[in-house]
Amino acid sequence: MMRDNGILISFAGRLSQNLIEEYGAAVKSYLETEERPQNEVYHIFSIFIEQTQNIKNYCSTKENSRFCDTIAHSSIVTIGKTDSGHFICSGNVVEQADLEALTVQIDALIAMDKPALKQLYKEKLRGSNSTDSAGLGLIDIARKTREPLAYSISELDANLSFFTLRAIV
Repeated sequence: MMRDNGILISFAGRLSQNLIEEYGAAVKSYLETEERPQNEVYHIFSIFIEQTQNIKNYCSTKENSRFCDTIAHSSIVTIGKTDSGHFICSGNVVEQADLEALTVQIDALIAMDKPALKQLYKEKLRGSNSTDSAGLGLIDIARKTREPLAYSISELDANLSFFTLRAIV
C-alpha cells in the first residue's frame, strides 16, 4: 500500500539525535543507490534532516508539558515520489497554543518567491532584525522546494493537534 502511494521511506516514533543520524545515513544511502542527481539527493537529505531536527527540538521544548510523552512518540517522517517530484513529509502532535506561531511562520514563507526567500535567509544568517520569526531551517527548506510548502492540521482534542508539513523537491 505504501509503495502504491509513492512512499519510499518512512520513520515513526520518538526521535533522538542518534536516531536522526542513523536515519539520515540510511536515507542518504538509499537515495544514492537510486542513482538520483547529487543535487536532488542533497536537497531531499537536508530537508529530511531539518524536519526531523525541528520535531526533536519541539519535543525538547515540551519536556515539562503534561503532553510530553504524546508529543514525543507522535513523530513521523516519510519520503516519497509523485508525478511532480519527491516529497518529504513530516508530522507530529503539537499543542494548540503553539499552532498560531507555527502557521504564521510558514504562511509567510509560502507567500515569498525564491529571491525573497534567499534575501530573508541571508538576513537571518547576518543576524539582522527581521520582523519574520521563521527559523533558518524552515527558510532553507522553503528555498529548496520545487513547490511552496504545504501543511495540514488535524485537531485531536481541545489541547492537541497533529501538524503535517510537506515539501516537494
